[in-house]
Amino acid sequence: MRHALLAIATLAVCHAATPAVSKVEPPDWVAPRHDTTIRLLLSGHDLAGARVNACAGLHAGNAAESANGTYLFVDLSIPAGAAPGSCLLQISTPTGSTTAPFAITSPLTDGRQGFSTDDVVYLIMPDRFANGDPSNDDPAISRGLYDRSKPRYYHGGDLAGVRQKLPYLKDLGVTTIWLTPIYDNANHLNEREKYNDHAITDYHGYGAVDFYGVEEHLGTLAEYRALIQEAHRLGLKVIQDEVANHTGPYHPWVADPPTPHWFNGTEKDHLTNTWQTWTILDPHATPELRSGTLDGWFANILPDLNQNDPEVARYLIQNTLWWIGRTGIDGIREDTVPYVPRTFWCEWTGATHREFPKVRIVGEVLDADPALPAFFQGGRTGFDGVDTGIDTVFDYPMYYPIRRVFAHHDSPAELAKMSAHDSLYPDAARLVTILGTHDVVRFMNEEGAAMDDLARAFTFLFALRGTPTIYYGDEIGMRGGEDPDNRRRAFQFRRRNKWLACREARKGT
Repeated sequence: MRHALLAIATLAVCHAATPAVSKVEPPDWVAPRHDTTIRLLLSGHDLAGARVNACAGLHAGNAAESANGTYLFVDLSIPAGAAPGSCLLQISTPTGSTTAPFAITSPLTDGRQGFSTDDVVYLIMPDRFANGDPSNDDPAISRGLYDRSKPRYYHGGDLAGVRQKLPYLKDLGVTTIWLTPIYDNANHLNEREKYNDHAITDYHGYGAVDFYGVEEHLGTLAEYRALIQEAHRLGLKVIQDEVANHTGPYHPWVADPPTPHWFNGTEKDHLTNTWQTWTILDPHATPELRSGTLDGWFANILPDLNQNDPEVARYLIQNTLWWIGRTGIDGIREDTVPYVPRTFWCEWTGATHREFPKVRIVGEVLDADPALPAFFQGGRTGFDGVDTGIDTVFDYPMYYPIRRVFAHHDSPAELAKMSAHDSLYPDAARLVTILGTHDVVRFMNEEGAAMDDLARAFTFLFALRGTPTIYYGDEIGMRGGEDPDNRRRAFQFRRRNKWLACREARKGT
């Protein structure tokens, strides 16, 4: 009996020591124009002491595992002009071996054109725009998270819907569409963030659990690529919303980070964000003051990535290069810019512009003081010796007087006073101007706002320097209060049809 138990125990130990890989990030790479080395992150178990061999033509080396053997970093060298095709990575440890898939993909021939002041940007939350594929609303796929009666559940909009409505956007005069993040989110309710004491979903895309995955409620990578191809065929560009500051609360890294300093703090022991963004701009601010902004968890919920960890920085940079290379997007909208070290932005934009020089980046700096967004627009070195390299930022400072003047009928002098601050920017002409976004109440929800006020506000926006942005539905006067009301309402296409008919009638007079 003792021998039998010993044999069973021995088999269990051997089985536990057999390495396994459940995920490879990035899962593939576009055949490069020049010799390239990327840093793979393999997830699994029992990876301690692992060596990795790649298929013919590729070389793997410089492997480093996490302390508990659940992650393995490895450099993969890819020669210029590598032939597209599948490749099995061979992972060997002292106690066993396994394989993991990787692939070289063909370079794209379209896209990556950037955007400029000649463009008009249209902001879309895919889940709230148009439902082009009802099959992904099925309970077997939606896991019970689809419910149009609940403001923070999935409502059915998807990438197929956006693709189907591209002709409308083309007819509207839009030249560029900006989609909120399409990252894969948790397949269950978010109990960490609640609305009216009820758990919610991360339908908006800012709670990523997989930076290389597409949320299944929205579609697939192939559908995303098809949307971008169709947009390019129609002469439209695509801006992808990205997040380098944080993950979602249910990302697997939160419970098991790849390195000891992958996040700033842990789920049990972390700083709450103090929102004191002025400390980043202030040369006299103490490190302790800045830390509450740079290292705090966003809304005390979203785990704060530590870009000072070289492995984190490399992962995020590669992730951006992967999305551009694999999809052909033309630009990037970067979320929560002030909450990330400026040194990282310099490194990230440098790598992005070297590989894709035409791609343009707009950063979100949501602040009424023009000094702060000006500090993050690239083209000038700050007191810290850093030039972020971020091509442009949103003109939130002008957004506030636009609302006051056109919705509340304050003095137009406010607009001139804000324009007087243009000298603070490295290049104010490149600002991305806004009448509204998914982060603020809609224009028509301002007290006393009327359709004529909205028309005048848009007239000013399109006459102003910069690249104007329309939040979906604002062109037909949709209403929406504080989050989630400003995000909950689907585009009213019947109302849109009446608006188009009216516009066509006016053309004929």
